[in-house]
Amino acid sequence: MTYLLVTCLLIIVARIADVSLGTIRTINVVQGRRHLALVLGFFEVLIWVFVVSRVISQIQQPIYAVAYALGFALGNYVGMTIEQRLALGRQVVRVFTRIGPEMAAAQREAGFRVTQFDGYGRDGPVQELFIEVGRRDVAKVIARARALDPRCYYMVDDVRVVSSASAQSRESTGWRALLKKK
Repeated sequence: MTYLLVTCLLIIVARIADVSLGTIRTINVVQGRRHLALVLGFFEVLIWVFVVSRVISQIQQPIYAVAYALGFALGNYVGMTIEQRLALGRQVVRVFTRIGPEMAAAQREAGFRVTQFDGYGRDGPVQELFIEVGRRDVAKVIARARALDPRCYYMVDDVRVVSSASAQSRESTGWRALLKKK
């Protein structure tokens, strides 16, 4: 009985690991990070092969299939949670407001790069602000925008490619900054 429970637990943990890796790998594929996706995919499938072979070879134990399914379900949740915490990538926050110049100035003072466009909305003239930020800073930009104009409308889009000029002007942070110091 102990062997059965330990095996079920190992199947669940392994499935959480491989599905979490798969979730993070998929997001890296979408964002164009080939090398990281390659490494994550290797380990994802390696774990999967060992787990699925264990479950199939012991098919007379239906509890293994249940553990496999539970690990898959939990792996999706854990993978999405990890990816959300990592917040890899860049995004563009597009803010539509009637107080464009003030909002652009406030966002620039906070260190964000802002491009401003004039437009015409349902209720008259508006300004659209494009603010390119790391995913970790999206909430800050939105909170600042809402504080200045509670009625502003915003959209957040993923950025796959950034021109080299803007990439060079951006300071490295996190682990990239540590690598550059060496």
